[in-house]
Amino acid sequence: MARDIVRRRFLKQVGAAGAIGATGVAGCIGSPGDSGGDSGGDSGGDSGGDSGEDSSGDSGGGSSDGPDGLVIIGYPESGIQLFRDYYSQSDGEEEILVPDGLRDGSMPGQVGNDMENVIGTAPAAGGPNQEAFNTLFQEEYDASPGVFTSQSYDSVAIQLLANAAAGENDGTAIRDQMRRVANPGGMEVTPENLVEGIEAAANGEDVNYQGASSATNFNEAGDPASAAYAIWEFNADEGAAENIEVQNFEGENPDGSGPAADSGPGGSDREMSVGILLPETGDLASVGAPMIQAAELPAIQINEANPAGLEVNAQIEDSQTSPSAGTAAAESLVSAGVPSVCGSASSGVNVPVSQEVFIPNEVVGCSPSSTALSVTNLEDNDYIFRTAPSDILQGRVMAQVMSERLGVDNVATLYVNNDYGQQLSERFSNVFEETFDGEVYRQVAFNIGESSYSSVISTALSGPE
Repeated sequence: MARDIVRRRFLKQVGAAGAIGATGVAGCIGSPGDSGGDSGGDSGGDSGGDSGEDSSGDSGGGSSDGPDGLVIIGYPESGIQLFRDYYSQSDGEEEILVPDGLRDGSMPGQVGNDMENVIGTAPAAGGPNQEAFNTLFQEEYDASPGVFTSQSYDSVAIQLLANAAAGENDGTAIRDQMRRVANPGGMEVTPENLVEGIEAAANGEDVNYQGASSATNFNEAGDPASAAYAIWEFNADEGAAENIEVQNFEGENPDGSGPAADSGPGGSDREMSVGILLPETGDLASVGAPMIQAAELPAIQINEANPAGLEVNAQIEDSQTSPSAGTAAAESLVSAGVPSVCGSASSGVNVPVSQEVFIPNEVVGCSPSSTALSVTNLEDNDYIFRTAPSDILQGRVMAQVMSERLGVDNVATLYVNNDYGQQLSERFSNVFEETFDGEVYRQVAFNIGESSYSSVISTALSGPE
């Protein structure tokens, strides 16, 4: 059953395609112990899993002809065993780079190694109004915001601004307002003055939302045209994953582009409806809980102030980090008349939910944490957006970190055998070789839930083919 947010407070509980470049460095954000991340293509381990494997190349770690670097793409539940097997085979001389899916501060303790040779990247809160959001979250929940919380807040804030501008709970009308309220120009709206922005949008005025996660300008694919990425490392003593720095990256068109309405009719004295489809249970439950809290905040702000007589009915459903459960939950939201949804979290859920529920029912979906390239490539009739950047961008960022920060020019990749893992591995490899003149010895897939990963690790640590 969905839960409604109707004029009440909650219990206090806890993209861009093309060439890009670094545009600046911001301070660290979030809680250093926050775990989790995108889990971008959580579609399970489909056929095979040891593709490209050559057991004859079992040279072990530290071999002179093995790669100097490894890129490992996966999730903690399998990553723990994979890293145990890695450290049993290698002396840890390789530089290891991981994305947000393996950001879990408890991993070194569970692996039994301090994992000092591992560094990570992850979408971060690097928007112009990050601190304003952090303050709101801290005051409401007495806790620090976590991974993908700023993206969750921005997703709902933009949807409610688009709803106010559209003047009705209609998915197509909201779709046509998404870029109009998010991209330049108009009255600048932030988490601090969201209530005033809602009233302005309801009055038909132009608004430009400037978010906590980024400037939240959508490109033609509905992805962020710019984004911030944290570079992080494990702190085994504290059981934490800590940011080293946050760096902003821009795409070819940082101001965004794509179809948008020329104006908004607006409207007052009505109830706006929005859905929240995020994981309360399942593999991403620990990440989903604070994301849900952040998604609730815009509704809480508006329901306390009632700008232009507007109220918010926000309905929450649990995706369970499961494609089938997520699809059923999305259908429940559509049946309840929800015109737009914050969700879902993982790409393995977001893709089928979008294809089977949102797009055919003309409902806007705006994921705060689904990053797989397959989302960018959806034939979505412009109903699918993201406040989390596409792995098109993360693959580029990872290649730059491996080459320029770590000084590595030859690598192998180990990736979870699904769309998220395969696509991110391929994107990293293409950019690493074509832009940074590196060499990728091989890309090796692995399945979720194996009792041992020794074989695929031996393959990845062997010399060039």
